[in-house]
Amino acid sequence: MAQRDQLDRESFSCSICLDLLKDPVTIPCGHNYCMSCIKGFWDAEDQRKIYSCPQCREAFTPRPVLKKNTMLAALVEQLKKTGPQAAPADHCYARPEDVACDVCTGRKRKSSKSCLVCLASYCENHLQSHYESPTFKKHKLVEPSKKLQENICSRHDEVMKIFCRTDKKCICYLCTMDDHKGHDTVPAAAERTERQRELEVSRLNIQQRIQDREKDVKLLQQEVKAVSRSANKAVKDSGKIFTELIRLLRKRSSDVKQQIKSQQETEVSGVKELQEKLQQEITELKRKDAELKQLSHTEDHNQFLHNYPSVSQLSEPTDSSSINIRPLRYFEDVTAAVSELRDKLQDILRDKWTNISLAVTEVDVLLSQPEPEPKTRAEFLKYSREITLDPNTAHTYVLLSEGNRKVEYTSQQQSYSSHTDRFTDWRQVLSRESLTGRCYWEVERSGAVVYVAVAYKNTSRAGDESLFGRNDKSWSLRCYTKRYVFYFNNIKTPVSGPVSSRIGVYLDHRAGILSFYNVSETMTLLHRVQTTFTQPLYAGLYVNGTTAELCKVK
Repeated sequence: MAQRDQLDRESFSCSICLDLLKDPVTIPCGHNYCMSCIKGFWDAEDQRKIYSCPQCREAFTPRPVLKKNTMLAALVEQLKKTGPQAAPADHCYARPEDVACDVCTGRKRKSSKSCLVCLASYCENHLQSHYESPTFKKHKLVEPSKKLQENICSRHDEVMKIFCRTDKKCICYLCTMDDHKGHDTVPAAAERTERQRELEVSRLNIQQRIQDREKDVKLLQQEVKAVSRSANKAVKDSGKIFTELIRLLRKRSSDVKQQIKSQQETEVSGVKELQEKLQQEITELKRKDAELKQLSHTEDHNQFLHNYPSVSQLSEPTDSSSINIRPLRYFEDVTAAVSELRDKLQDILRDKWTNISLAVTEVDVLLSQPEPEPKTRAEFLKYSREITLDPNTAHTYVLLSEGNRKVEYTSQQQSYSSHTDRFTDWRQVLSRESLTGRCYWEVERSGAVVYVAVAYKNTSRAGDESLFGRNDKSWSLRCYTKRYVFYFNNIKTPVSGPVSSRIGVYLDHRAGILSFYNVSETMTLLHRVQTTFTQPLYAGLYVNGTTAELCKVK
């Protein structure tokens, strides 16, 4: 009878939670589940858009609509009322992720507690003796644990109740007589008490730090809002200014057009008036010519002489000396003046644009106060950057290796793909990473001539001026066997200082500082540049029969 009741419970159990069905639903394949269980199972399959049965794996598309099976719900409720009261609920049995009772036989139940003395775990039923019997009163009960066997000494098979401070590990009492003889040992409970005090102090420190960091986070959140508000206002205000500038230019353009049109109308009107007078004079002259022609054919001498005085009189000719024909040149001075204005505006924009760009890049919430320049190598290393070389910029007669950190002069042309960023005249290469903020890196060189440089991305790629230091877009420390020379914009600056195989480069982009150091026991400054950087920089290397490597520094 009990076996049949247990079978009935299993028939009305959800195969997902292993408990009696709650709000049972029947899916299209005929299997039954708790509504919440099958919903959770299908929620996990949402990305695939294919929903399957956990038992038979039949798939459904689209996702079936779930409705409560009222008949099955009624049967489950009836089973709860009529089922055996002594039978434990299915959820009392141990699942794979639970700690099983060590005493139960057959199907094991979930453990309620683990005993650190017995090194065993017990369900509620088998735990009663630990509560009722004086023998177990002093046993230490803890939350169920699968790691109880870790408390047994693997060598002596004894419970480890002692802590060796010398070796910082738990041991058993037999260990104190051989491997740990003479070591500083204390009861594990005493060590725990001391460490617990330290733990509480650590927790207090952590909690204080959490409070401090939460305040910092709130402050940064406020700064984010302030930066965003300021940026939005700057965008809006600068947009208005540019709109006004554009409107002003359009107004001036309209005024010039209007003036040209007005002058055009005035000049055309004068020309047409003179043209009309000349046309009238032509008509009058033609009429006179006709009369004179007719008079010349008169045979009566008396009539001829009588009419000649009146016919031969001509009107004053129109003055045409002011006519000055200049085809397509009347308004060329206007075009020249506008062109001159355009050139001046371009010059102003080019000069002022640098100031605008720098004003934008100088916005720095976290570095509102300038930090002191590092002094020791340890301080420099705080700003160290992992830099790699960009194969797309490498000259075809240099070889990259060591994960694109090392460059080597080679007499064999490399099969690099064609690229507009590639240097074509000098054996040099730029880094893949752009450099802004505060950065530090080191270069290890071997051989006679290596240039350690920084450059803008748009530095020349071809011609004599593409060599690092020969233009105003790159700064180069030329390292020779016994001396250094610094170049910028093709201006040479001798550099004194001890020669080393390793050069350190420090960049503070915002402050406009670029420094080269000789790296040895101490940091020896070789050369320092104070300028204004208008673009992100890239590390550069030039080799001539030599090798150079961007070091991994720690």
